[in-house]
Amino acid sequence: MSLAAAQRRPLVIDAMASVEDALAFRDLNEEWISLLFTLEDADRALLNDPVGRIQGVGGVVLIARLGEERVGCVAVLPTGNGVYELSKMAVSPPVRNRGLGRSLILAAIDTARRLGAASLFLGSSTKLPNAVHLYESVGFTHVPAERIGPMPYERADVFMELLL
Repeated sequence: MSLAAAQRRPLVIDAMASVEDALAFRDLNEEWISLLFTLEDADRALLNDPVGRIQGVGGVVLIARLGEERVGCVAVLPTGNGVYELSKMAVSPPVRNRGLGRSLILAAIDTARRLGAASLFLGSSTKLPNAVHLYESVGFTHVPAERIGPMPYERADVFMELLL
C-alpha cells in the first residue's frame, strides 16, 4: 500500500508487538537523529534492543500506524520512584504536521498514567523548536537539567517535565 493510501486510513497507536515494530522504532529514530545530530551510544543501546532495554524494564514502546504503514513511535521508560522518561519520539517525514506527534504524546501520557507514573520528563534540543512547542502545548514545563538528572545525549539542551 502506498503512503498516500495509508494516510486515508485512521491512525492506530498500539504497543510494539513484533520484530517489524521494533525495526520501525529503530529506523524512524535513526532517520531523524542522523539527519540533525549524531547517533550516540545511548541511542544505539535503546534502538537496537527495545524489547530488553524498554519493555524488559517495565516500559512501553508505542507504534503509530496508518493502515499497515508504521509512521511514528515513542517510548515511555521507567527510571524509578514513579518517574518515567518520554523518549525516542519520531514521526515519518511524509506525514509530519498532521497531528500525529500530538497523538503519540497523548498516548504516551495515557500509557504513563496506566503504568502508575507520577511524572514524565524528557530531554530535547533547541534545534527542534516544533517539538519543544508541542511538548509545551500538552503541559510539559521547562526545568533545570539537574532536576531530571544526567541525560545521556549530548544534543539535549532542553529539559522538560510533566506532573501526572
